[in-house]
Amino acid sequence: MIPDDLRYTAEHEWVRDLGDGRVQIGITHYAQDALGDVVYVSLPEAGASVDAGQSFGEVESTKSVSEIYAPVAGEVVARNEALESRPELVNSDPYGEGWIAELAVEASALSGLLDAAAYAQLTSE
Repeated sequence: MIPDDLRYTAEHEWVRDLGDGRVQIGITHYAQDALGDVVYVSLPEAGASVDAGQSFGEVESTKSVSEIYAPVAGEVVARNEALESRPELVNSDPYGEGWIAELAVEASALSGLLDAAAYAQLTSE
Protein backbone atom coordinates (compact mmCIF):
# COMPACT_ATOMS: atom_id res chain seq x y z
CA MET A 1 0.00 0.00 0.00
CA ILE A 2 2.60 2.52 -1.15
CA PRO A 3 1.27 4.79 -3.92
CA ASP A 4 3.80 5.42 -6.68
CA ASP A 5 2.82 9.07 -7.20
CA LEU A 6 3.88 10.22 -3.71
CA ARG A 7 7.23 10.97 -2.04
CA TYR A 8 8.12 9.68 1.43
CA THR A 9 10.31 10.26 4.48
CA ALA A 10 12.08 7.74 6.72
CA GLU A 11 9.78 9.04 9.51
CA HIS A 12 6.74 7.69 7.57
CA GLU A 13 5.22 10.89 6.24
CA TRP A 14 4.08 11.15 2.63
CA VAL A 15 4.05 14.17 0.31
CA ARG A 16 1.78 14.73 -2.70
CA ASP A 17 2.78 17.44 -5.19
CA LEU A 18 -0.39 19.46 -5.87
CA GLY A 19 1.35 21.78 -8.34
CA ASP A 20 1.68 25.58 -8.07
CA GLY A 21 4.23 25.18 -5.27
CA ARG A 22 1.82 23.39 -2.93
CA VAL A 23 2.13 19.95 -1.37
CA GLN A 24 -0.21 17.86 0.74
CA ILE A 25 1.20 15.89 3.69
CA GLY A 26 0.00 12.91 5.70
CA ILE A 27 1.28 9.81 7.45
CA THR A 28 1.71 6.54 5.61
CA HIS A 29 -0.35 3.38 5.85
CA TYR A 30 2.66 1.79 7.58
CA ALA A 31 2.66 4.53 10.24
CA GLN A 32 -1.08 4.47 10.91
CA ASP A 33 -0.98 0.66 11.12
CA ALA A 34 1.82 0.80 13.68
CA LEU A 35 -0.03 3.46 15.70
CA GLY A 36 -3.33 1.61 15.89
CA ASP A 37 -6.65 3.41 16.26
CA VAL A 38 -6.09 7.17 15.95
CA VAL A 39 -8.18 9.10 18.48
CA TYR A 40 -6.79 12.66 18.12
CA VAL A 41 -4.73 14.68 15.65
CA SER A 42 -3.04 17.96 16.64
CA LEU A 43 -2.94 20.04 13.44
CA PRO A 44 -0.44 22.78 12.61
CA GLU A 45 -1.70 26.36 12.51
CA ALA A 46 -2.40 27.90 9.11
CA GLY A 47 0.22 30.53 8.32
CA ALA A 48 2.91 28.81 10.40
CA SER A 49 6.35 28.44 8.82
CA VAL A 50 7.99 25.05 9.29
CA ASP A 51 11.45 23.69 8.61
CA ALA A 52 12.08 20.24 7.18
CA GLY A 53 12.33 17.79 10.06
CA GLN A 54 10.51 20.09 12.51
CA SER A 55 7.62 18.68 14.52
CA PHE A 56 4.42 20.43 13.45
CA GLY A 57 1.71 18.24 14.93
CA GLU A 58 0.91 15.03 16.77
CA VAL A 59 -1.12 11.91 16.20
CA GLU A 60 -2.53 10.26 19.31
CA SER A 61 -3.68 6.66 19.19
CA THR A 62 -4.89 4.14 21.71
CA LYS A 63 -1.26 2.94 21.87
CA SER A 64 0.86 6.11 21.90
CA VAL A 65 1.41 9.71 20.84
CA SER A 66 3.66 10.34 17.84
CA GLU A 67 5.06 13.56 16.45
CA ILE A 68 4.35 14.54 12.84
CA TYR A 69 7.47 15.96 11.22
CA ALA A 70 7.42 18.37 8.30
CA PRO A 71 9.00 16.47 5.41
CA VAL A 72 9.85 19.76 3.67
CA ALA A 73 10.20 23.43 4.63
CA GLY A 74 7.33 25.75 3.85
CA GLU A 75 4.30 27.64 5.09
CA VAL A 76 1.14 25.87 6.24
CA VAL A 77 -1.59 27.05 3.86
CA ALA A 78 -4.33 24.55 4.78
CA ARG A 79 -5.07 21.95 7.43
CA ASN A 80 -7.51 19.09 7.37
CA GLU A 81 -10.20 20.39 9.72
CA ALA A 82 -12.19 17.16 9.25
CA LEU A 83 -9.65 15.39 11.47
CA GLU A 84 -10.78 17.44 14.47
CA SER A 85 -14.07 15.53 14.59
CA ARG A 86 -13.03 12.43 12.62
CA PRO A 87 -9.39 11.54 13.48
CA GLU A 88 -10.06 7.95 12.39
CA LEU A 89 -9.75 9.15 8.75
CA VAL A 90 -5.99 8.80 9.27
CA ASN A 91 -6.59 5.05 9.70
CA SER A 92 -9.31 4.49 7.12
CA ASP A 93 -7.89 6.63 4.29
CA PRO A 94 -4.29 7.72 5.09
CA TYR A 95 -3.53 8.74 1.47
CA GLY A 96 -6.87 10.48 0.83
CA GLU A 97 -9.28 12.00 3.35
CA GLY A 98 -6.76 11.42 6.16
CA TRP A 99 -4.27 14.05 4.93
CA ILE A 100 -2.87 16.36 7.62
CA ALA A 101 -1.86 19.69 6.05
CA GLU A 102 -0.91 21.53 2.87
CA LEU A 103 2.26 23.59 2.57
CA ALA A 104 3.49 26.21 0.14
CA VAL A 105 7.03 25.13 -0.75
CA GLU A 106 9.97 25.86 -3.03
CA ALA A 107 10.01 23.90 -6.29
CA SER A 108 13.12 21.92 -5.29
CA ALA A 109 11.70 20.88 -1.90
CA LEU A 110 10.80 17.33 -2.93
CA SER A 111 14.21 16.40 -4.34
CA GLY A 112 15.55 14.87 -1.12
CA LEU A 113 12.54 12.64 -0.40
CA LEU A 114 12.21 8.90 -1.01
CA ASP A 115 10.30 7.51 -3.98
CA ALA A 116 7.85 4.63 -3.52
CA ALA A 117 10.45 1.92 -4.25
CA ALA A 118 12.93 3.33 -1.71
CA TYR A 119 10.19 3.67 0.92
CA ALA A 120 9.04 0.10 0.27
CA GLN A 121 12.59 -1.10 0.83
CA LEU A 122 12.83 0.92 4.05
CA THR A 123 9.62 -0.52 5.49
CA SER A 124 10.40 -4.11 4.55
CA GLU A 125 13.61 -4.21 6.60
